[in-house]
Amino acid sequence: MNDLAKNIILWVVIAVILMSVFQNLGSHKTAAPDVAYSQFMQNVKAGQVKDVTIEGRTISGVLDNGSKFTTYSPETDNTAMIGELLNGGVKINAKAPEQQSIWTQIFISWFPFLFIIGLWIFFMRQMQGGAGGRGAMSFGKSRARMMSEDQVKVTFAD
Repeated sequence: MNDLAKNIILWVVIAVILMSVFQNLGSHKTAAPDVAYSQFMQNVKAGQVKDVTIEGRTISGVLDNGSKFTTYSPETDNTAMIGELLNGGVKINAKAPEQQSIWTQIFISWFPFLFIIGLWIFFMRQMQGGAGGRGAMSFGKSRARMMSEDQVKVTFAD
């Protein structure tokens, strides 16, 4: 395989890895419209909220008319809000915040370290002439070969 093909394959692999990392780190937008937290609390007090799902600081739910909404809690301690929801007769569902998979965490934390080691190995091989004897330190190396007596083809008689 020639050097051009190897370089193209390397860049394609790097591009695929970067696209997958950025896709996993990107935000996932829901289809429900965002509602201000104050509007959400007014809807709860008016009895217009039927169902609520709390996931970390994200609150999504369904109004009495069937429309969906999403809002974000300004506080981490939601005890006052939960009390209002219970007083308003709202069905409350709670979910644990979504965690990254262990493989994603390992990849993100170890990728820079492994990339630097790979770069270091690449440059060391280049300096030592690992690429066909055209490395940076190959200029002083003699390419002469030792020949034994039985390999000599030219004699004084010639």
